[in-house]
Amino acid sequence: MKHVAILGSTGSVGTSALDVVSAHSEKLCVVGLAAGENVERFSDQVEKFKPSAIAMATLGALTSVQSRLQGADIEVKSASFGTEGLIAVATHPDADVVLCASSGTAALEAVLMAIDAGKTIALANKEVLVMAGGLVTELARQRQVSILPVDSEHSAIHQCLQGQADADIKRLILTASGGPFRGQSGTALQDVTPEDALRHPTWTMGAKITIDSATMMNKGLEVIEAHWLFGVQPNNIDVLIHPQSIVHSMVEFRDGSVIAQLGLADMRLPIQYALSYPERWDGHLPGLDLARCETLQFQDPDHTHFPCLKLAYRALKGKAELSIALNAANEVAVEAFLSGELAFLHIPTIIERTLDARDLMSPMNIRTVGDVREIDRWARDFSNEQVTELESKQ
Repeated sequence: MKHVAILGSTGSVGTSALDVVSAHSEKLCVVGLAAGENVERFSDQVEKFKPSAIAMATLGALTSVQSRLQGADIEVKSASFGTEGLIAVATHPDADVVLCASSGTAALEAVLMAIDAGKTIALANKEVLVMAGGLVTELARQRQVSILPVDSEHSAIHQCLQGQADADIKRLILTASGGPFRGQSGTALQDVTPEDALRHPTWTMGAKITIDSATMMNKGLEVIEAHWLFGVQPNNIDVLIHPQSIVHSMVEFRDGSVIAQLGLADMRLPIQYALSYPERWDGHLPGLDLARCETLQFQDPDHTHFPCLKLAYRALKGKAELSIALNAANEVAVEAFLSGELAFLHIPTIIERTLDARDLMSPMNIRTVGDVREIDRWARDFSNEQVTELESKQ
């Protein structure tokens, strides 16, 4: 029996993970759950899975959950909120695997503490490695802790690399659906609304990651993740547009062979693989019917109309703090776009201005989470100033 703690249990990945737990209840047990402020959904999850540790983003949300659960046959031994709550769930003494499915940067400290406590990490959160890939992977190496990717693309690469020597890898090929605006020009993108951008053609995801998919920044963040997860240099990580989302990623080896992982576009598949690894368990989803897939298409990404991907490569190849600045600026810009303060095409503008400004500063030696947070705060402040400036000119 594997004991699992889930950070971000009410989001799309978290709820899919709990579906996997339900499908394999004889092999998986939930010992901790943490979520944001979705009180109703979280209360239902706690009542069903009966974790001994729970956490919410705020005291108010936690109090509401506790009120709703009064009288229920549940023994919650630890209830907390905020960063301390995430850490308490992530370091639960009974947890074998910590699934980090929370969005944003809040779980960074919790993931580091979980690694320090010897927990296996199943990572669905991009920001943790984008912000602090060096710190996270070095601590995992020191503690001999596995970081298992949950993103479908990185899970695919992980599967393709099983039994392969690092020296034989020529390049990693991440696939991308292309988002809702694949093939559209800059003119067509000028009047994009949040509602337009949130209509993803393949995946059902949270708002932020869906906008990232529309700008191609999602794939840029995945390039940075892949570098840290697999130790491959940026020039050996490529991206291909694959609208069908059947091939989740590929690895090319030095002899010219390419190994790909194919599957349905359902997050429960990579989640189950991470939770079952190194085993494979029976699936509870329909198999992939290749005869019905018809044509599988691949094309190069459009860097001209979707410059966020190129900006991510720039950050990864540059100073260490540029990835932190990139992530922070992107979060600020996406939030401003969703709230109507910023045009869709200005999202990369905010990011590029932030990278330009950071590049003019002296390099910073990033040794601690405090260093990461300092750069993150600077980038958010600078990006917000740029949003205000652009908004005043609209």
